[in-house]
Amino acid sequence: MEKSHLEGESASFGAFRQKLDSLVHFGTGDVRILHVGGSHVQGGTWTDRLRTRFLSLRYGLDGGRGLVFPFAAALTNTPVSYTTSYSGLWESHNCIKADGSDLGLTGIVAEVRDTASRVAVDLARNGGPVLRQGYAFNRVDVLGEGDMQPVLLLQGRDTVYGVTSHQYTHFDLPYYTDWLQVFFKGSGKFSLRGIYLDRTGGGLTYSEAGINGASTSSWAKCSHWAEDLRRVMPDLVIFSIGINDIQGHDFDAARFKENYRFLLRQVRGVNPNCAVLFSGVNDSYFKGKYVNPHTSAIEEAFRELAEEYDAVFWDMYAVMGGYGSSDAWKEAGLMQPDRVHFTPAGYRLIGDLLFDAIMAWPASSVIPGASSVISSEARKGEVEKSQTL
Repeated sequence: MEKSHLEGESASFGAFRQKLDSLVHFGTGDVRILHVGGSHVQGGTWTDRLRTRFLSLRYGLDGGRGLVFPFAAALTNTPVSYTTSYSGLWESHNCIKADGSDLGLTGIVAEVRDTASRVAVDLARNGGPVLRQGYAFNRVDVLGEGDMQPVLLLQGRDTVYGVTSHQYTHFDLPYYTDWLQVFFKGSGKFSLRGIYLDRTGGGLTYSEAGINGASTSSWAKCSHWAEDLRRVMPDLVIFSIGINDIQGHDFDAARFKENYRFLLRQVRGVNPNCAVLFSGVNDSYFKGKYVNPHTSAIEEAFRELAEEYDAVFWDMYAVMGGYGSSDAWKEAGLMQPDRVHFTPAGYRLIGDLLFDAIMAWPASSVIPGASSVISSEARKGEVEKSQTL
């Protein structure tokens, strides 16, 4: 029976835990977490579960929503914790096919040349109150560059101008809000790489950067990755890149590790003390036909990287039950038919398991619910919850 725990003795992760514990116990300080990956992360259910669990550690921990992107303008899905909309003409591309010269931390860019084009971000989900508890912000950074000037419209009526510095425009808002619209003045072009939503004071911020189908090679192409990372300045980066690296016949462990080393050098270049957590990959099917044969090799690569970079490793593959366990998770209603992606209930479950492992570190004791054999009661409960959300 496999237990859900973090592997590795990491000084940087220990420092992160101390900083988190100080925030939780005394309510002071600023903790920032960044989660990077593919569709597991872009979908947002996994990251939103982790964000919610961290914020539940103490009332009032909300330090801001952090990094967001107007995915609607790129005609792709927005993470479930917020909504985006757009008007006008936009061109977009991401790190899957583009050369990466204008891409940054989000791995995607939306380009505008029309002053009538706008994007909006709304943090109030499911028709909730205008200022639902958490995620209101009063500071905004628009990440990107170009000849045009980004301008904010708040509450549909208040126009706010910012101060542009290298690679982003900063706005101090006259009040807290959970909705904004961005439009652009001038002529030429603006390449929008993301929006950072912040609030005065400390707290905990959990940002995500996920692109459907992205592999380590995709992320390594983003030339402005480190520049945008300086704005986020994470204390912990959770890397969940890997599942797309093993979806082809030509998985190369050496290339995989070198791509990760490139990203890790940038992380430590921005924050030398930043903790790093590799979440591993889930058991999956290869092209929908048979169990993926590369999972063991990529798990070994993760362990080698963790040792090399003073990081910790969460063995999602083993926690699931190892080879072929995606069949059991699908039967339990926790994985989709492709046996690569989880259902909402499955993402919430792995979020709970990873959170419990983070909070239990460095102890390797049994984490409730972490058994590789999913009980029928747990399966039923997660499926029922998924049907009500």
